[in-house]
Amino acid sequence: VGHTDNHEAKKRLGHVTVVVVGGTGDLARKYLWQGFFQLYADQVGKGHTFSFYGGGLSPTEKGTPLLFGILKELACPPELSAERCTLVKDQFLHLSKYHQLKTTEDYEKLSQQIKQQLGQEGMVEAGRLFYLSVPAFTYADIAEKINNTCRPPSDAWLRVVLEKPFGHDLYSAQALDKKLSDQLKEKEMYRIDHYLGKFLCFRKKSLTKSAKEHHVLEIEIFCRIQFYDQYGVIRDVLQNHLTEVMTLMLMNLPANLSNSMEILQNKLNFLASLQHVDNSNAVVGQYQAYNGEVQEELNKTKDYFSLTPTFAGVVIHVDNVQYEGIPIFMTSGKALDERVSYARVLFKNDVFCIQDPNNVQCKSKQIIFSLGHGNLQYPAILISKNLFKPELVSSGDWKEVTEYKDVNVLGLPLSDYYIQSPVTPREAYCELISHVFFGRKDSFISAEGLLASWAFWTPLLEGLSRVFPRVYPGGEANGNLLNFQLQGHQVAFSHEAVVNVINPGAKDNFQVMQGKYRSSEMVSAWAQELVERLASDLLLAAEEAIREEGQFHLALSGGSSPVALLRALALNLYTFPWRNTHIWQVDERCVPHTETGSNFRSIHDLLLQHIRIPYFNIHPMPVHLTQRLCVEEDGGPALYEKEINKHVNGSSFHYILLGVGQDGHTASLFQDTKLENDEERLAILTESPIKPHQRMSLTFTAINRARRVGVLIMGKSKHELVSQLSRIKGESSKYPITKVQPKTGTLIWYIDYDALLG
Repeated sequence: VGHTDNHEAKKRLGHVTVVVVGGTGDLARKYLWQGFFQLYADQVGKGHTFSFYGGGLSPTEKGTPLLFGILKELACPPELSAERCTLVKDQFLHLSKYHQLKTTEDYEKLSQQIKQQLGQEGMVEAGRLFYLSVPAFTYADIAEKINNTCRPPSDAWLRVVLEKPFGHDLYSAQALDKKLSDQLKEKEMYRIDHYLGKFLCFRKKSLTKSAKEHHVLEIEIFCRIQFYDQYGVIRDVLQNHLTEVMTLMLMNLPANLSNSMEILQNKLNFLASLQHVDNSNAVVGQYQAYNGEVQEELNKTKDYFSLTPTFAGVVIHVDNVQYEGIPIFMTSGKALDERVSYARVLFKNDVFCIQDPNNVQCKSKQIIFSLGHGNLQYPAILISKNLFKPELVSSGDWKEVTEYKDVNVLGLPLSDYYIQSPVTPREAYCELISHVFFGRKDSFISAEGLLASWAFWTPLLEGLSRVFPRVYPGGEANGNLLNFQLQGHQVAFSHEAVVNVINPGAKDNFQVMQGKYRSSEMVSAWAQELVERLASDLLLAAEEAIREEGQFHLALSGGSSPVALLRALALNLYTFPWRNTHIWQVDERCVPHTETGSNFRSIHDLLLQHIRIPYFNIHPMPVHLTQRLCVEEDGGPALYEKEINKHVNGSSFHYILLGVGQDGHTASLFQDTKLENDEERLAILTESPIKPHQRMSLTFTAINRARRVGVLIMGKSKHELVSQLSRIKGESSKYPITKVQPKTGTLIWYIDYDALLG
């Protein structure tokens, strides 16, 4: 089903009641009433009749003058003459009324008033539009009141507009969606994002040339705005505004742009293709004065420190052929040098200029969707003249700009661009209010789209919850402090912070510490420093092995322990000797390697796909043979043992990295694993007490032959285990990790402070 267009709307001509709940608030004063005045000016005389209510908590005698003070200041739409505007504005004021909306009885009185007006004037009701310009925590209560008291007859429509934020993570968004869907149908809810109003016009304008003819270097989506609430920059801007811009910009465009269901489905398909993001894909900062503002606002003492980021830079990658390998940079921040919003596609320039670098052919190739503000001040599409000349849309809504101001936009003077902009730019809320009136759902966020977006962003938000953002002074004084760079598939600040005014406590003064644990070497540090130290030790071990034997054989375990390390190793794609490194598995679940539960899949996604390593240097465990998983007679462990003996000198790995489960298991060797008859085997099938039960694992024989064995233990959940193991002397059948005792090699424990100190 496509969106309801103008023709369809006329089939249901009649009276429309508009209710702005929160009608005297800041948003209503700045944008909403102007948008509804524009709607009335557009529709007056076309068959519909209207009444407008500004709802608020104040009693009528107080709210009425507030509302009409706002309405009298409304600006005339540019297409109306002064005389016509005066008439239309008088009519609009006459049709508008303040109504207290606080209790269920207030909503019942409103419903009775609507019915009474319709009956007295003999009008047919077309529909009711409620705009909730109120805090999100009130949505469920108001939706219940609307559902129980203010529903129109079954042949008229009901549309309820919801402002962001829609929750603060996946779980709160799911809870809010459940409460709202108990009262309202999905087709009745319009989750608004004013950036969609700005961006939809660009996607309507078809670009005749595409990325198929040019090599895309990167994609940037950027927004510099004035204020953030306590939600922080990622929740307040990236999760909603910029994610919606990204999906509209990069989703597959349907053949029929008026098919809202296909547009919504294409947005969901694109969101599903986004790769997982975590701390390694983001940098965050906080405006220096922000913490003081929060202390004052929340009445906190001077030792209170907010971790709310006011700046974020995130790199996103997409798992589809069209955008494979192309980084998408999403950035937003408060207190930067200017207010500007844009999305751009930057292309590779294959022209090598010898003498005239200022020639247009030598400059950047880019398409810019300017969302307004900045040097340009108006929404527009800009295309580098050395890229291609776009066709002008014949609808008459767009014009070509040929008079250039003496300004630069993203490195090029305006004269170096072909520029097109709307003939009559409309404010975003005017556009979106019009779309609500015509029932155009493609301009809004669906429940599925909302939850898909939160599912993408919530893991990053959880990961950043304990990260101290980089403090920056604001404006030009920021210098290069917030510059960040791509490292593999990850990002990091380009320069060290000069100062950090946040001093969270003595714990952060710990550096890397060395000592003894269970009579072996131990390295301890906070998580990030520990992983960096382990990566550095692996590099040294690799260089030593390659000097001596020409190859480095590294066996990696599965589970959560090595995840951070694999990401750190992926950053060393230029310095680590991957060409001479062989990657082996310590253990594997008996699932196909393509499944997310596979340890090899994890190693592939986190490390292998980001580095240049010869294909024949990768040795996954053969758990899937003759279309069967881990069947004894297929001889998978024997095949792996044969592979080890063939490539690894003396079947002695240079380095084996292990983790430890909370029950003390390591690799896939558990308390009940029977090894008596397999003492000389290098690989065996085992049974795990948790699903998936079947596993393949290196044996203690293979592990204890290694030159070096590292055991990585991280997280507060492992503190009790670390304490228990420290008390055990020698082997314990209850804790298989105690059987790791290299015969001639060295054992090193890498334990972070959370696990060590609790």
